[in-house]
Amino acid sequence: MVNRVSQTSAIGRRQTRSFATSLQAFSAHGDPPQTTEGSTLKQKDFNDDDDSELSSLASSTAFDIEDLPKQISPSRKRKRELDTPSTTLTSISTHTTTRSSPRKAGIKAGDGKVRKARRQPAQKLYNEAGEVEIHAPANWEEIYESVKEMRKRSLAPVDTMGCETLAEENVSPRDKRFQTLIALMLSSQTKDTTNAIAMRRLQTELPSPGLTLENILDVDPVHLNEMIYVVGFHNNKTRYIKATALILRDSFASDIPDTIEGLISLPGVGPKMAYLCLSAAWGRTEGIGVDVHVHRITNLWGWHKTKQPEETRAALEAWLPREKWHEINHLLVGFGQTICLPVGRRCEGCTLSVKGLCPSAVVEKKRVAKKAKKEHVVVEKKGAHLEGLEMQASHKIKEEEWN
Repeated sequence: MVNRVSQTSAIGRRQTRSFATSLQAFSAHGDPPQTTEGSTLKQKDFNDDDDSELSSLASSTAFDIEDLPKQISPSRKRKRELDTPSTTLTSISTHTTTRSSPRKAGIKAGDGKVRKARRQPAQKLYNEAGEVEIHAPANWEEIYESVKEMRKRSLAPVDTMGCETLAEENVSPRDKRFQTLIALMLSSQTKDTTNAIAMRRLQTELPSPGLTLENILDVDPVHLNEMIYVVGFHNNKTRYIKATALILRDSFASDIPDTIEGLISLPGVGPKMAYLCLSAAWGRTEGIGVDVHVHRITNLWGWHKTKQPEETRAALEAWLPREKWHEINHLLVGFGQTICLPVGRRCEGCTLSVKGLCPSAVVEKKRVAKKAKKEHVVVEKKGAHLEGLEMQASHKIKEEEWN
C-alpha cells in the first residue's frame, strides 16, 4: 500500500504543466485532454484498472499546486528550490513607485512636448569688404540679465571676500594697490573664504602698519609661509611674493606696475590676475579676467567652445561690449559659487533652466512608474522537514518489503 501511494504521488508530480491544464479542462467541460505531442488521449487510458489512481486524479478538480499554471508572463522563468518544498502565492501590487532621472531641460512647445535648448554660439561672418565680423550669440543679453537678477537674490563669497574687497580702506593708495596684488596672488587655487583668512593674518600679524611692501621685504620667509599656509601652493606663493617685493622695489619705484606687460612680468602673476589687478587697483579695464568659473560657465551656455581660459578671453572680447568687461568676472564667479557650481549644479532653481536658455541644464524630473507587475512571494510550507522525514520512512519501508 505504501508503495502504491508513493507511485501515485510520483505520477501526479511528473505531469507537465500543459497536461495538467488539459486535465483541468477535461474535468470541467468533459473535453478529451491533449498530450504534450498534441494527440488526444483515448478514453480507455482513463478506464484502465492499473491507472485508477490517475483516473481519479483527472476527475478531481484539486491538482498539485506545483502543476497549476503560474499567473506570470511567458517570458519569465519559474524558480523553485530543489530541496525544500515551497508554495508560490501570487499577489498584485497596487502601489506606484517614483524614481528620478536626469533629463535635459528644454522649452515646452505648443504641443506640450519639451524641446532641448539649442546652443547659439558667437558666429564669424564676412562683410562686403571681406573682413571677418564676430556676431554675438543670439540670446546672450537675455541670459546676462537673468543672471544679474539671480545674483541679486543672495550673496556669494566673492561679494564679501573677493580679492577686490580684501584691501584695507584706511591705508595709503600705494599700500592698498599692493594689498590688492597680494590678494590676487594668494587667490590662485584657493577659495575666497580661505584667501580672506590668509590676508587677515598678514594684515594683523605683520608689524605696524601691517601688510606693506617694506614689511614683506623684511619678514622671514619661514614666518611668511606660516601665515599663508592655509592657501593652496603656499610654498610657491611664499617665494613668488618675496621675489615680487624685490622686483617692485628695484624696478617699479616700490609700487605695482600700471600696465599688463609689467604685471605679467611678476612671478606668479598670469593674464587673469593682471587684468583684474589693473582694473581693481588702477581703475583701468583693458581686458576680461577669465578664471575657471567664467571659462566653465560660458562654455556651458554654448557661447563658444574653448579649452583654455585665454581662448575664452579672446572669444569674449571679440563681441562682448567693453562696458561689461570688468563686471562679468564678478558676476559669473558669484553665479558659479551659488547656483552653477562646478559639482552638483542647481539647475532646478536656475532661471536659465526654467526659460530653456541653457543647453547644458540638467534637471531631475520625477517619472511615475507603471504599476508594479505581479509579485511572487515564496512561502515555505510549515513542517516541510516532517514531510521529508515521512518520505524517507516510506522509502525505507519499501526497501524492507523488497528484501
